[in-house]
Amino acid sequence: MQTKHYDVIIAGGAAAGSASAYFLTANPDFKGSVLVVEKDFSYQYCATALSAASIRHQFSTPENIAMSQFGTQFLRHFGSALAVNGERPDAAFHEGGYLFLASAAGMDVLLENHQTQKALDVDVALLTPDQLAARFPWLHTSDLAAGSLGLSGEGWLDAYGMMQGLRKKAIAQGARYIENEVIDVQRQGRRITGVILNDGTALQCGTLINTAGTGGPRLARQAGIVLPVESRKRYVFYFQCPTVIAGCPMVIDPSGAYFRPEGRGFICGISPAESNDPECFDFDVEHDLFDETLWPLLAARVPAFEAIRCTRSWAGHYDMNTLDHNVIIGAHPDIENLLFANGFSGHGMQQSPAVGRALSELVTYGKFETLDLSRMGWTRILNNNLIIEKNIV
Repeated sequence: MQTKHYDVIIAGGAAAGSASAYFLTANPDFKGSVLVVEKDFSYQYCATALSAASIRHQFSTPENIAMSQFGTQFLRHFGSALAVNGERPDAAFHEGGYLFLASAAGMDVLLENHQTQKALDVDVALLTPDQLAARFPWLHTSDLAAGSLGLSGEGWLDAYGMMQGLRKKAIAQGARYIENEVIDVQRQGRRITGVILNDGTALQCGTLINTAGTGGPRLARQAGIVLPVESRKRYVFYFQCPTVIAGCPMVIDPSGAYFRPEGRGFICGISPAESNDPECFDFDVEHDLFDETLWPLLAARVPAFEAIRCTRSWAGHYDMNTLDHNVIIGAHPDIENLLFANGFSGHGMQQSPAVGRALSELVTYGKFETLDLSRMGWTRILNNNLIIEKNIV
């Protein structure tokens, strides 16, 4: 490697890192050099590739809604915006919608979230049990009080395809990618001056961006910062059903279980109880979770799912913000040129276009220009003024 100095070094080249590289190199006001350091070019273990690959606007936090709304706009023009040499990438975005189901116990939260969403122009409708039964005749509704259905803008996509589209366009625009890992940082006072890579290479930088996912806390510690993020394992199961389930959105059951169409079948999952959700880095799958927990919940909600067959499963990891389940974005007050984008808590893929754009603005202009994400910065963490996201799946 000949160049020893880069204006921006990005540690972690998956969705958020590649989006940052794309927006930086696409901005004519940014005149600098960009290096993306990604430890595994296969991306086989990154959260983006192993996620449920969905995007929604039905959040309780206004900033989360706005970030995903921009994500939808970006995906709708993905092929034309990220074309390279006439080849248009396809993120296979399918606007199938989200359906949040609520029992009587969950109605207050559903109504409160609905009010927030409508105020921000989310295309969402509240449906009664009778309306749910009429629209989704395969759905068991007798125990439900209502459902919140996203009518447009929400759905699922090829997350790996999205990430690769961002990566290839960033490279075409001048960003450099290397397969390596930032294992140490060099700090002088309130600035990061450089990084040390896994092979011993020392590089200088003007700005360091931490988009290292579950490796983010270790990188932060090397700079003397405690990042309240832990790696939490989540399972995804793929199953097939002999009965046609027409017009199925991404369904979020009151139990916390979710399912959505995927190819000729469905994927599903459920988050564990907090008491059974330790920090974890392995990729082993707990197969009993499907048989003993998920299958009964799925069959109770969709009687046709009594006859399903699980044929595949995998595990991935959330970079979980243990304090409020929201991303931490921007500089820590102790270090002015180390920018964070960590703690997505399962929302990183869908928020990566907005976060990448925001980070590029912080580098180029020193402030947020298009979407004000100031509340999602370090101040709330350090002052314990947390922003609790109520719609965690």
